Amino acid sequence: MIVGESRTKHSLWVLFFLLPASAGLILFTVLPIVSSFILSLFSWDLLGIPEFVLLENFKRLSGDQKFWKSLVHTLSFVGGYIPAVLVTGLLTALLMNSKIKGRGAFRTAFFIPVVTSWIAVALLWTWLFNPKFGLINYILALVGINGPAWLYDPKWAMTAVIITSVWKDTGYVMMLFLAGLQDIPASLLEAASIDGASGIKRFTAVTLPLLSPTTFFILVISLINSFQVFDQVWVMTGGGPSGATSVLVEQIYKNAFRYNNMGYASAISLILFLIILIITVLQSRVQKLWVHYV
Repeated sequence: MIVGESRTKHSLWVLFFLLPASAGLILFTVLPIVSSFILSLFSWDLLGIPEFVLLENFKRLSGDQKFWKSLVHTLSFVGGYIPAVLVTGLLTALLMNSKIKGRGAFRTAFFIPVVTSWIAVALLWTWLFNPKFGLINYILALVGINGPAWLYDPKWAMTAVIITSVWKDTGYVMMLFLAGLQDIPASLLEAASIDGASGIKRFTAVTLPLLSPTTFFILVISLINSFQVFDQVWVMTGGGPSGATSVLVEQIYKNAFRYNNMGYASAISLILFLIILIITVLQSRVQKLWVHYV
């Protein structure tokens, strides 16, 4: 604070300079959350006058089997996607961090799916997973394996969606891990090598602990994104077959824009928001146990 300046004037100047950054946050994050909460207390079909129903939408959720199944399917997607994308992203980053010819070209190739439209990626993989004419089942047949029906089989449809999602996002995770690997001091790895540590020991005792801040960031971002999975499900399966890939965001979309039940859709979106918020807070608390900052 400038000497002689009143506290009120100082506070106004602070608010003035914070306004450009906070305006977007308030307009596109805080207001939609508050509006969604208010709308969840009403029954509204987009045409008539909203009817105040208090907690009826949330009571309805407790007995809605479609909601609970979509929640289970969302959790199964998260459980399959997160470990897979972390492993593939880390392995790819380790490879791209080594001295290989054409490293820049490989990095670009791995990152291309990240900047490609989800619609294009989903349509491509829909063809690849075609049980009769798809490339995946053709390759499996070459080694004597009778491939499944993938997107047409309730047992394999979610697996196909997870594979597609991991393929698209591996390049993004790779770049983050690669930045973390390049930030590790070479002197620490050299010291471990001089002490006789093997390559695996250096990786587990030096590289992984020093990568923990990067891993934590990737884990938080990936969890938030994976709970909001929608595009690939909508294009590849539409929630089928037989509801096997129905997820929470898909239920929000259907209730809001197909069934014109905005209040109920807002209630589901609020539950999704609370789930993501709770998991993020728990991650922040638990990170102290395994995240090591140099």
